[in-house]
Amino acid sequence: MKIAILSRNSRIYSTARLVEAAKARGHEVRVLDHLRCFMDITSEKPTLHYRDEEFDADHFDAVIPRIGSSVTFYGCAVVRQFEVMGVYCVNESVAITRSRDKLRSLQLLSRRGVGIPATAFANSPDDIKGLIREVGGPPLVIKLLEGTQGIGVVLAETRNAAQSVIQGFMGLSADILVQEFIKEAGGSDIRCFVVGGKVIAAMQRTAPEGEFRSNLHRGGSAKVVRLSPAERRTAVNAAKIMGLNVCGVDLLRSERGPLIMEVNSSPGLKGIEEATHKDVAGLIIDFIEKEARPNKTKTRGKG
Repeated sequence: MKIAILSRNSRIYSTARLVEAAKARGHEVRVLDHLRCFMDITSEKPTLHYRDEEFDADHFDAVIPRIGSSVTFYGCAVVRQFEVMGVYCVNESVAITRSRDKLRSLQLLSRRGVGIPATAFANSPDDIKGLIREVGGPPLVIKLLEGTQGIGVVLAETRNAAQSVIQGFMGLSADILVQEFIKEAGGSDIRCFVVGGKVIAAMQRTAPEGEFRSNLHRGGSAKVVRLSPAERRTAVNAAKIMGLNVCGVDLLRSERGPLIMEVNSSPGLKGIEEATHKDVAGLIIDFIEKEARPNKTKTRGKG
């Protein structure tokens, strides 16, 4: 097979591991910087250009999108162009954009009855007291809609602190979510790695002392974890609702069951492979071998 990986940097761990796994199975693989691609949009013969090369439907059998959150719009336009050309994309453009919109994704999960922390959203500073009330009061978590890797996430432990932080974000015209703080999670969350409707690996991430964010980029630690049947079902269901074939589902253990925090369409491989000692990159390539077919792209999930 001929596989394209859309990535800004071929040397980062996740991209390098996917290249390694694909080549180990005898496939041809190219890493394309999606910001260096441009598109010829026509109804007769749509093509995609990369630097001095032109690609049509016959150049690749499958595409693995590794689209950073800061370039979601353009990256998904490139993925969509491959879809128009009939090339199989591991994660489709509509599923990526759906999962990247934190508010939209939580609304979709809520509509389907998937457990999420109590979450409130408003536009006006006049509604701050209502926001705090709806999530059960402090302590509470305030999140920037555009934040990633724990950036733009604040724990407010008092009502005054919550009001000040929310007022500050709103004063900057920043869109935020206010969520209940799940105390019993103990500063830990679980990353479930879902491929093809199955959880293939899972790790528990724990925040360092004095920190509540468990992201590995923030100094958190990780270890392999055994999932309960409910946690496994919740992760698989969340991936299905988003329409993602490959994703990381982050959940919290609470007294009322697993609660979804986020569904990540471009999950990193380093932490999960080191914690679980599983060949996650290889399992992704195995999935592509079974599923990749021309013109197979279709929109899954709703919303």
